[in-house]
Amino acid sequence: MKKVIIMGAAGRDFHNFNLFFRDNPDYRVVAFTATQIPDIEGRKYPAGLAGKLYPKGIPIHSEADLTPLILKHKVDEVHFAYSDVSHEYVMNKASEVLAAGANFCLLGPDDTMLKSRRPVVSVCAVRTGSGKSQTSRKIALLLKSKGRRVAVIRHPMPYGNLIKQKVQRFAAYADLDRHECTIEEREEYEPHIDNGIVVYAGVDYGAILRQAEKESDVILWDGGNNDFPFYRPDLEIVVVDPHRAGHELRYHPGETNFRRAHVIVINKLDTARKDQVETILGNIKKLNPRAKIIRANSTITVQNGKEIRGRRVLVIEDGPTLTHGGMTFGAGIVAAQKYGAAEIIDPRPFAVGSIKKTFEKYGHLDKVLPAMGYGEKQTRELAATINRADCDLVVSATPIDLNRVIRPNKRLLRVRYELEEIGIPNLESVLEGF
Repeated sequence: MKKVIIMGAAGRDFHNFNLFFRDNPDYRVVAFTATQIPDIEGRKYPAGLAGKLYPKGIPIHSEADLTPLILKHKVDEVHFAYSDVSHEYVMNKASEVLAAGANFCLLGPDDTMLKSRRPVVSVCAVRTGSGKSQTSRKIALLLKSKGRRVAVIRHPMPYGNLIKQKVQRFAAYADLDRHECTIEEREEYEPHIDNGIVVYAGVDYGAILRQAEKESDVILWDGGNNDFPFYRPDLEIVVVDPHRAGHELRYHPGETNFRRAHVIVINKLDTARKDQVETILGNIKKLNPRAKIIRANSTITVQNGKEIRGRRVLVIEDGPTLTHGGMTFGAGIVAAQKYGAAEIIDPRPFAVGSIKKTFEKYGHLDKVLPAMGYGEKQTRELAATINRADCDLVVSATPIDLNRVIRPNKRLLRVRYELEEIGIPNLESVLEGF
């Protein structure tokens, strides 16, 4: 029996365990390690999900404890199972594992993809913040307009009680409250709910699939970070971001998606430089010349946007896009500039608690406030940071209405951004037959 540690971030790590290790007597998973997401270590993967081989569950440790854990348990294999990290980062982790004497492993699609009884369209990306969500929304509405019953299944974000989150179904705002969703979860679920689309998520993606298949004609996999799908796709759509041209070859497992894609969406052409787009086109030609290419803009609108002109504004952007996504700006900055803000203030002097620590960890951020909200405490700290900010107006580009979860003491204008394809092929044409 091989002793195993799974390195993760409360997502793919749990899925890989459920599918490959849970009932496998040839392996003994002694621990998960966790990173990227605040405060997810120190818990257990519960016995109620871990199966009969793990009656006490499995401890989740900080990734900082990886080498001591390998040595303490005499671990044979360490399986890397999270996403949106550079190839250099992955090999740094591999070197740490090898130096401690264990094998470094990556499970691939054949061992981790479930087969659905329904057709599956997947939407993934080469980096966080490329535009998966707006692409998924557009596809869901196109399928709905064809009379298809669509179930969106979202990449996991189980940051709470894992037993309660085994299978989650979201069809109304009340479901968001009932499942005690974080801001990060609401950002992905709320826009689909607004469009009348049912969303599933959770921990056990076999059980989730079986339930979703009962009320759908088509499964739409809505990816997270730049991970590859948990279900075997019949159509694999991958979004690239020209603002980070070249990252499609430098980040794990985004390059996997780039090489596998049936369709590649080059998004944000309205704000990208020509040389950035040419870099991506050249890499498609070299690595995936059979892929269909869709060109698209990320169209930005702000209701009452004229109020921004001449004002000092605090800009809030989607959290993961800025943190492990590495971006210094998003739709909020673009909107503030488009509508003529006099000044975009530096939010760092007003940050408190974990928000302050986020700025310390991600030193590239100086003009934007990431919408961090991985729990109730952090949401309160986000609200306190906003309320302390010395500005005239808040420009919020998180995909949800922040007014639903916090009470800002100043006016907050919401930025919306939608995918707008340019010419043919477009999403409607590639969805023929679904």
